[in-house]
Amino acid sequence: MKNREDQDRHLPFSLPAGVQLGAATAATQIEGGEVVHSWSRWADLGHTKDGSRCSPACDHWNRIAEDTALLAEVGCTTYRFSVEWARIEPARGVFDQTAIDHYRAEVVALNDAGILPLLTLHHFTNPLWFEDSGGWLREDSPEIFAEFVAHVVRNLGDLVAEWIVINEPNVYLFSGFTIGEWPPAHRSMRDFLIGARNLIRAHKRCYLTIHAMRRELGRDDTLVGTAIHIRPFDPYGGNPLDRLVAAGFNHLFHDMFLEGVVRGRFILPLRGDSATDRVAYRELRRRAGATGRYSDFVGINYYSREMIQFALGGQLPFGRIVQSSGPDRNELGWEIFPEGLYRAVKSSYQRYRIPVYITENGTCDADDRFRARYLYEHLFQVARLATEGVDVRRYYHWTLMDNFEWAEGVAARFGLIHVDFGTQVRTVRDSGRFYARISRERGVTPACLDEFTDALRHRGVLGSGLP
Repeated sequence: MKNREDQDRHLPFSLPAGVQLGAATAATQIEGGEVVHSWSRWADLGHTKDGSRCSPACDHWNRIAEDTALLAEVGCTTYRFSVEWARIEPARGVFDQTAIDHYRAEVVALNDAGILPLLTLHHFTNPLWFEDSGGWLREDSPEIFAEFVAHVVRNLGDLVAEWIVINEPNVYLFSGFTIGEWPPAHRSMRDFLIGARNLIRAHKRCYLTIHAMRRELGRDDTLVGTAIHIRPFDPYGGNPLDRLVAAGFNHLFHDMFLEGVVRGRFILPLRGDSATDRVAYRELRRRAGATGRYSDFVGINYYSREMIQFALGGQLPFGRIVQSSGPDRNELGWEIFPEGLYRAVKSSYQRYRIPVYITENGTCDADDRFRARYLYEHLFQVARLATEGVDVRRYYHWTLMDNFEWAEGVAARFGLIHVDFGTQVRTVRDSGRFYARISRERGVTPACLDEFTDALRHRGVLGSGLP
């Protein structure tokens, strides 16, 4: 048998029937069109590394049928996507029915194709009327956002059962309010903490709102969560100060948000709910028939880990990120570290004992040299978790197709599908075919290993072959 040595190094594995495989996208990153929001303005001002703008993206707004067919082609039985707040509510309290009708038609197309939608309500972008009035630093920002969410649920709630309230509040705040590399370009730990409190308050209010509204529609299958970016911070060396600083980063970047969106707790250094919040929650709980929990699943976005070293005047308070000893990295320099996915999911499940959705996982690989290997290694961890009794129910690959990757522009390519941004021609990559095979066969079979041996041999851009 050819390449026997390579096959012996890759074991077949099976995924439980309860684990659905899908892909994730975000509206700003794929839809295109001249929509005015915080990120379109940021890109227009020249803040992307390759000079690209949001407006072309993948022209998904006009290619729903084509892209739905591609979802099926790469084996997705579920699809995580977002709606664009600025399209739906271009001015405070003014809602565009054409936009919401368009999203409704997209959901109908997904349901007709047998693809379960998971709808994200906030994925990094704000309408300018909200952004320029203070955005997530406003004390009433949770109420403003909940009005938008209620409108979406009123129009789509009969078709959509599963919801992500906010994508990566920790990344959004860190990038936009701490290091100032995303809009609104603040550099303030105080603003980071104010924003964290308000985004957690918004999640709690919207969790109850969605449950209440769908219950009033007679629906009992509602599942709501928020996607938290888990990027484990490990101490660089044996220095106790390295361990202390790494623990501090994990607290501020992970634990503070997880406790907030799952248990509704505000842990130090955050202030708690307002009196207005507590009144609103009581009424919403009554309507929703809800218990004290604020998430039905833990949503985890995982890509890599960081090594932290104590340092004064570093990139972060009292510390800096240093290159790990791992040899394999993607094209953005992120370490390829599958064990981190296992650690993130298992620790979250052990802490909260509710189902886990892996809401994003993927890698930047323009030439598709190592994406299949990345998929194999990370889905192997999913199978490992399942054998240990961890309730993992979803895996969403980031992303379906190459797109507008925020500050990286369109140069960073994460897609199972290659996009020619000049012609908008889509081409399924070999890794996309591999993913479809895994989905169809519910794991990696010996025959699949044989077919994709060459793709699985390659590791990250700095790798040197198999271990």
